[in-house]
Amino acid sequence: MIVGGAENRPPMFDKAMYNLWESRILLYINGKKNGRMMVESIENGPLVYPTVEKDGQIRKKKYAELTEQEQLQDDSDA
Repeated sequence: MIVGGAENRPPMFDKAMYNLWESRILLYINGKKNGRMMVESIENGPLVYPTVEKDGQIRKKKYAELTEQEQLQDDSDA
């Protein structure tokens, strides 16, 4: 890591070291609860709410209507 600026600023990353930081961050996230789902969210984007047809109208499901797995995925989205 190349540090630049004052002590109260976040460190500046050297672009040549991006792969190292990417692997470190992914290892850190994988170590968290639901880490695999968080990494999946980062790589593939957040959960797209499924649609439901009710009274001839199509709308997205509300959070309460999601399955337990879908709610967990939504909660894990970064």
